[in-house]
Amino acid sequence: MRPRIPRGEGLTLAALLVWAAGLFLLPLALLAWVGLTAQGAPSLSPIVEVLGSASVRRAFWHSLESAGMSGLGALAVGTALALLIGLTDVRGKGAFVFLLLLPMMIPPQVTAIAWIQALGPGSPVLGWVGLAPAPGSDHPLYSGGGVMALLTLQHMPLVLLLILAALRALPRELTEAARIAGAGPGRVLRRVLLPLLAPSLVAAFALAFVSALGNFGIQAILGIPARYTTLPVLIWRRLSGFGPSVLGDVAAISFLLAIIAIAAISAQLMLQRRLRSQVTGPPAQSLRIRLGRLRPVAEAGLMLYVGATLLLPLASLVATALVPTYGVPLTRETLTWGNFAEILFRQEATIRAFANSTLTAGAAALALAMLAGLTAYFLSRRDVARRRAAGAIAVLGDVSYAIPGLVISIAFILAFIRPLPLVGVSLYNTLGIIFLAYLTAFFAIALKPVTAAYAQLDPALDDAARVAGAGFGRRLWRVFTPMVAPAAASGAILVFLTAYNEVTVSALLWSTGNETIGTQIFNYEDGGYTTLAAALSSVTVLATVVLMAVLDRVGRRLPPGVVPWRV
Repeated sequence: MRPRIPRGEGLTLAALLVWAAGLFLLPLALLAWVGLTAQGAPSLSPIVEVLGSASVRRAFWHSLESAGMSGLGALAVGTALALLIGLTDVRGKGAFVFLLLLPMMIPPQVTAIAWIQALGPGSPVLGWVGLAPAPGSDHPLYSGGGVMALLTLQHMPLVLLLILAALRALPRELTEAARIAGAGPGRVLRRVLLPLLAPSLVAAFALAFVSALGNFGIQAILGIPARYTTLPVLIWRRLSGFGPSVLGDVAAISFLLAIIAIAAISAQLMLQRRLRSQVTGPPAQSLRIRLGRLRPVAEAGLMLYVGATLLLPLASLVATALVPTYGVPLTRETLTWGNFAEILFRQEATIRAFANSTLTAGAAALALAMLAGLTAYFLSRRDVARRRAAGAIAVLGDVSYAIPGLVISIAFILAFIRPLPLVGVSLYNTLGIIFLAYLTAFFAIALKPVTAAYAQLDPALDDAARVAGAGFGRRLWRVFTPMVAPAAASGAILVFLTAYNEVTVSALLWSTGNETIGTQIFNYEDGGYTTLAAALSSVTVLATVVLMAVLDRVGRRLPPGVVPWRV
């Protein structure tokens, strides 16, 4: 018998596995090897050595403290908002969710800059109402508490999204039975809903914790002036100050950071298994509390929260971009568009950054849409072996998304600092390494919507196409692609929004000529060019809002849950 040569599905799945091994396993394996070996032999001495440094121990504690406290804050605020929006009859839910999710899509370095300008002595908005701090006074955000507060606001939308999705998945029968038994809304919430939401609450905290752990923009812009150094900032300072010669030391610190993230996810999964409750019945809106006379008060509270956490910092950001020098009050005489003209037409580095970010984020979004479509196809198959292989790729994507972006950067430097075999070309200090890092860091974002879309398709479609004689490529192109294309486009837009403004992944990978928007904003603020940083940040916020509006419009034709803020 001749050996069977894999074709179509087999070759495609093999190519996906090779891609996953090259971009997920190889860089992280090299990071683990460098971080856990001494003189070529496995050893814990590199970890022990870095933990012997007082600066590393201090940064380690600051990372745990800021991630833990901000995770709890995000859990409390996000859960309260999710319960208010998901369980009551407040009006304008879609608009409120859209506005509440905006901070998540705004780059963290922009969030930090906006809040610095909103609450500082030179705040244009507070200056208008006479509430600005006295000139020369300490900025309230330059502290550990300031870092935690902004991390809470940045990652609260993650909790909001997860709890809203969990509320939509609960069956109606449970709350109806409790109401028939005479339980009021408060008792139903305490005795029925919150216990059922316990696994989701644990997952929400873990997600906020891991996101805060690797959030470089806020930790750097607020933490460096406050001397509140965390592990990501320590990694950046050592590598940017000493270059590739400290890769071994930095790899050990990065491995330590990755271990914290993986431990948090593992603890989450263990707690979820213990807290999970089996429920039956179709998902539906579980409870609808009529607020009556309190509804205007609740809606006013939501508008006040949006105004305080979104409009105040953004208004301060734009006002700072419209004055010639930071600290000058915005009046008709001082208003200028010169900062926008400078960044859009005269600064070569900024113009390159726009082009580079558009190219790398756009290419990554398109590539991940195709890779996610292929992976989700195999995840939905009835063939156990192929489904497990695709499941392994999905797990690697989830792990890579959970690991802080700065750790991904160090792993890619280790993997690609030398020229590639056979071709002899090095990707280090090129846009290529940033593009590949984006594929690794954001694959999970692209995969989720496409997987959800495939789950709604009848497997008989594939069987019918096979009976009709269609091969793998024809089935994929003519049957499945048209059906999952909207979800794939949704995932691609989410990837583009995330990658276009990010700074965590590219902070250590960019070089002169290969700047990105995120690194350019950070460099402007770090160099003291506050008005230019504000102008560039304002442009990126506008681009983010426009792209989210496009996704919202496309989402009207997509299945529920594909576009996160559509409720």
